[in-house]
Amino acid sequence: MKLPKTDGWQMEYQEWAPAQQDLREALCTLGNGRFATRGAFAGAQAGDIHYTGTYMIGLYNRRTSLVAEREIENEDLVNLPNWLCLNFKPEDGDWLDFDQVEWLEYRQVLDLRNAVMGYHLHFRDRQQRETRLCTRRLIHMGDSHLAALEWRLQPVNWSGTIIVRSAIDGTVENQEVERYRKLEGKHLRILEARSPDRESLLLRSLTNQSEVQLAQAVRTRLYREDGSPAEGDRRVIAEPEYVGHELPVEVEQGRELRIEKVMALFSGRDRAISHPGQEAENAVGQAPGFDELLRTHMQAWKRYWHCSDMELEYPGGDRQQLILRLHIFHLLQTTSLHSIDLDVGAPARGLHGEAYRGHIFWDELFIFPLLNLRLPQITRSLLMYRYRRLGAARRAAREAGYRGAMYPWQSGSNGREESQVIHLNPESGNWLPDNTYRQRHINAAIVHNIWRYYQVTGDTEFMAGAGAEMILEIALFWASLATYSQARQRYEICGIAGPDEFHTRYPDRDWPGLDNNAYTNVMASWCLQIADKTTALLCPTRRRDLLERLDISERDLAEWRRISRKMFVPFHEHGIISQFEGYEKLRELDWSGYREKYQDIHRLDRILEKEGDDVNRYKASKQADVLMLFFLFSAEMIEDLFAHMGYRFDPETIPRNVDYYQKRTSHGSTLSKIVHSWVLARSDRRQSWRLFKDALLSDVADVQGGTTGEGIHLGAMAGTVDLVMRCYSGLEVRDDVLWFNPLLPDQLRQVRQKIHYRGQWLDILVNHQRLTVELEPAPCPPVKIGICGQVFEIGQGGKREFRMN
Repeated sequence: MKLPKTDGWQMEYQEWAPAQQDLREALCTLGNGRFATRGAFAGAQAGDIHYTGTYMIGLYNRRTSLVAEREIENEDLVNLPNWLCLNFKPEDGDWLDFDQVEWLEYRQVLDLRNAVMGYHLHFRDRQQRETRLCTRRLIHMGDSHLAALEWRLQPVNWSGTIIVRSAIDGTVENQEVERYRKLEGKHLRILEARSPDRESLLLRSLTNQSEVQLAQAVRTRLYREDGSPAEGDRRVIAEPEYVGHELPVEVEQGRELRIEKVMALFSGRDRAISHPGQEAENAVGQAPGFDELLRTHMQAWKRYWHCSDMELEYPGGDRQQLILRLHIFHLLQTTSLHSIDLDVGAPARGLHGEAYRGHIFWDELFIFPLLNLRLPQITRSLLMYRYRRLGAARRAAREAGYRGAMYPWQSGSNGREESQVIHLNPESGNWLPDNTYRQRHINAAIVHNIWRYYQVTGDTEFMAGAGAEMILEIALFWASLATYSQARQRYEICGIAGPDEFHTRYPDRDWPGLDNNAYTNVMASWCLQIADKTTALLCPTRRRDLLERLDISERDLAEWRRISRKMFVPFHEHGIISQFEGYEKLRELDWSGYREKYQDIHRLDRILEKEGDDVNRYKASKQADVLMLFFLFSAEMIEDLFAHMGYRFDPETIPRNVDYYQKRTSHGSTLSKIVHSWVLARSDRRQSWRLFKDALLSDVADVQGGTTGEGIHLGAMAGTVDLVMRCYSGLEVRDDVLWFNPLLPDQLRQVRQKIHYRGQWLDILVNHQRLTVELEPAPCPPVKIGICGQVFEIGQGGKREFRMN
């Protein structure tokens, strides 16, 4: 695949490549944390090449489909009416169609610094007319209800009348992901489609199950080269689910026609509004022109980049610098400061497509560390998404026969389990049971996210309230899920699935579930320890009230301590932690044979099922499982965790574990190479750097063969940034101290970044010779910095430099 041309801030695709367009449209998506629009050409029709999706964060709808003779209800992130609709044609010609013209110049450009996407086109039609067209588009980061686009159209060798069509298309459905297309995808009922005035259009719709009202209004204006209006008689096109304007206008050879389209989007869930339709009409009527919207939009992004940018220095590093910024960019477009006032989570595939149906997974584990140290108020808001669904998690636990709260593997609108009951293997065409919902480790991820947020921010108010309540309810769940084995004199957790996902049952069993997944068991023990620490943080009154309300007794707390100390962890030869009990009995896979036969073996599970085999029979992992422990915890913390459980764990065996599982992992998840790169950072820097560069390309190069076009992988994007921010910089928060232990790869000369810690901004510079930490002047307490076993205090406006040995 040909990669885009890049510099530090701009990504550019040159030449028309229909087979890559879905990927380009996903990567060129623009958004502001409230909604996002894919980077399709405004005149494109949704189909096999283009997909003009617009998505509002947190807007879900459920539909029932008949699949494999079963009625299945799925909940989807809704594709909104297409506001982009803008095209032109000569009066005696055809509407612009990328496949029907001869390309003389084609460039699609994404400007990350200013969050503007555009096309620079020069083409010849069938009548030999040459036209230049330059477009710009923005989703406003200042006013999160607004978006705008601008066209500059210039006839090169002709003059005449053209017809400009501007519309809102409400006929859209969720049809982007091929394997979902047989499912019900009609999520909208159109309430109203009209032209309120000469310049504007309004389309109001309603999601047909969740019944959320939506309103989109657009305003279209035409200007001549001298800035004067180029208005003709508009014709309204009014259909039941579509409304548009057609504008005839004279154009002259060599003279530029400028077209502006401004859109306003409101929903019935917005605050401080009267009616979505009225608000949209008012907003689009009062909005300034494109240039002023661009100016204020750029100002807003300048503020985001001031605190979120990361500068790398190494030879030939422009591409890696650009891709890191692209990853930060897409994270900020999905979860911005505008998300704080919304009841939303962080969708695993962003707002960039329809894969995973916009659901919330454990990817927060990879996303939150970046937000914690840059924009922690967003993390708190996203944690509140989980807190508001605590009631649903309690019901799920109760219905499964447990105490406390059991969060779903996939979450959407109200916190019920949204995992698929069956899923399609596109290799074989078979619909198969999906047992990945048994990944109870999602509960550990939530506790980990809460605890790490608290460590970075010191937010005692959140911790004493929502944070503590979630941690204690999840501790109740772990304690009731664990069962005591008299034979082992230890606690076990059975019938679950680990992060690997290839293994969801034993090959000799007819029922799903695995016993004693090592990652899950260790994390359960850790969660119970964190619950104990959490109760110690609470003031006596809050502690008493919370324990009483949650029906937690002192006997429960004592039991948690006992379970955390006596949790069973399986091992096999030479100190290797078994992924789950019985893992060592599975067959070895012929990895070289399958690579030679199929080349791409990321999804071994699908390949083996097509062959009539079962991945559950083999020592083959989709992604890091055991190694997640070494990703989340330092060697010292791992040693302490195992010691707490009564095991002697030698940190010297970590490289042996890494090597063992690395040989048996297909990296079928984009998260996997991030974890492997992280755990190798200390023992094999060269290999870590290679895996880091591979992870950087996961989406840009679409390494999984078509998945990125369905939506970017937000956790993987955030994870690559975190590798530089925390792993290579050796940054860790422990015991109220910000510890540094930098170990940059040889190829990486220097990293400069800004982090937010305990209410203060710190400028951090790391290279192979020194570490520099500087605090911005602010009336805040000193910050404790730890390095080489020593702790130093830096006061407001202070600066310390440490030499690297």
